[in-house]
Amino acid sequence: MTEEGARLSELAKRRGFFFRTAAAYGGVAGFYTYGPQGATLKDNVEAAWRDRFVTREGHMEVSSPDVMPEAVFEASGHLDGFDDMLVDCPECGASHRADHLVEDATDVADAESMSPQAVGELIAEHDIACPACGVALAGEPVEEFNLMFETTIGPGSGSAGYLRPETAQGIFVEFPQLAEYARNQLPFGVAQIGDAYRNEISPRKGLVRVRAFTQAELEHFVDPEEDEPPIERVADVTLPLYSAQAQQHGGEVRELTVGEAIEEGVVANDWIAYYLGVATPWYERIGVDMDRFRYRQHLPGELAHYAADCWDAETEVDGDWIEATGFATRADYDLAKHAEHSGEDYSVFKQYDEPIAVERPTVDPDMSVLGPEFGGAAGEVADALRSLAERDPDAFDGQEVTVEVDDTAHTVPVEATGFGIEEVTESGEHVRPHVIEPSFGVGRLVYTVLAHCYETDLVDGDERTYLALPPEIAPTTVGVFPLMDKDGLGERARDVERELRAAGLAVAYDDSGAIGRRYRRQDEVGTPFCVTVDYDTLDDHTVTVRDRDSTDQKRVAIEGLPGTLRSLRDGDLAFADL
Repeated sequence: MTEEGARLSELAKRRGFFFRTAAAYGGVAGFYTYGPQGATLKDNVEAAWRDRFVTREGHMEVSSPDVMPEAVFEASGHLDGFDDMLVDCPECGASHRADHLVEDATDVADAESMSPQAVGELIAEHDIACPACGVALAGEPVEEFNLMFETTIGPGSGSAGYLRPETAQGIFVEFPQLAEYARNQLPFGVAQIGDAYRNEISPRKGLVRVRAFTQAELEHFVDPEEDEPPIERVADVTLPLYSAQAQQHGGEVRELTVGEAIEEGVVANDWIAYYLGVATPWYERIGVDMDRFRYRQHLPGELAHYAADCWDAETEVDGDWIEATGFATRADYDLAKHAEHSGEDYSVFKQYDEPIAVERPTVDPDMSVLGPEFGGAAGEVADALRSLAERDPDAFDGQEVTVEVDDTAHTVPVEATGFGIEEVTESGEHVRPHVIEPSFGVGRLVYTVLAHCYETDLVDGDERTYLALPPEIAPTTVGVFPLMDKDGLGERARDVERELRAAGLAVAYDDSGAIGRRYRRQDEVGTPFCVTVDYDTLDDHTVTVRDRDSTDQKRVAIEGLPGTLRSLRDGDLAFADL
């Protein structure tokens, strides 16, 4: 662990941001508990996300169960393809993620996109050893390991279920109902903030790679032929883009506006470009250092099979770039899969402005011909003919047409198919939406914000550690102190504390130790403002308000203090303007 990682871990445990779960029983790798400061910080990040990506964008929000039946994940493909590469040490038995071992020990940056065989060859070529005991791993099998946690639903053997590995499937599987709530009007978005679970082979780096984590995901359903994003809202937002081409040819991050990125074709999908433009100022809003931030495009070998394009928002923490958000185009893959497996309709009906006349191919097979010829398969042959007519009416141009049923080809005279073209009037059509997905890792963002906001300076000749958290995100808005707990100062400070709490402000009360030490305690957990009740307060009903970052202090009247602090928290008032 680097110096930055060590000091962040120490601060997080000592001040109650996060710590290893069940330490009294030895702890379990990959599980963390958020302490009093961390739970509130996490809640505030989620609230800021909900404000920007749900409320302001006009989307819906749902909350689905953490456990879902096996059929959902069979349809989504997670049962067959949600794997990481595993290699076991023959000496100590420790399990390791093979692609990470390769990336840590070589210049290979995308081992995840390689085959297990290729990764095994790199382990042997570079003499990579077990990090736990030092024994060589060359020749050990590299195998696929499914990351889902399995459980049973109901008593006894019950039915198979799984802890969800992403919150997205809880949205996709309910699409028919959600489309009704949206009145079948595209585009519409559905968001969810919730926990997901992945049985990681080798959890590491604090909150970066864990087995239980929180996602904030948005699934935006659009008509791929017609719906366009409001690019004008974000056209001038500057994006730090690290394209696949730059990665492959030794290029660097380019600073382009959203408009320039679309015009040059660097970001090919306008909806992805739009959400990159929406997200960029939001990251800065929650405390991400934009000098340690970039958008990295997935290389061809990294892309999910359903994704035409994907960009990761990456932050530099502890010497590494970590993925904090994925912005992906999922096309209609998920809806098509659930429609296929469930038999339900995963489309919306798009009403035309006016009915239109269209030519439609039809098939009315002569069963007196098909029956004797194909016996029990005649009905399936007829269905196959109808399906072929919809897909490829030109196939009926000859004397015969061939269809396949259960891997057997059946040839039918065209005159026996009853093929024809008829004109029908249609009032609309069924459209299966495509999906644009911004998926945020909340824990990784919390970890990033703590790392990026960690500051040190000198105050009165002494080194000070503080978290320069944006006031909106800070776990506590204001610390309230009596200068001394005597002569009525404590009672007056308690009155101020109660008044501020009643106004909805997050308040910490502290009367222990020297006033300087109390300031330092609040600085270290990121409290942006402190209020001190002193002897002047008893005379003129004012208090001292201190700013965390500058350490400047100003006298402010108690009357109106809650409103003043709310304005400072919300950014409507600058401390210098008090």
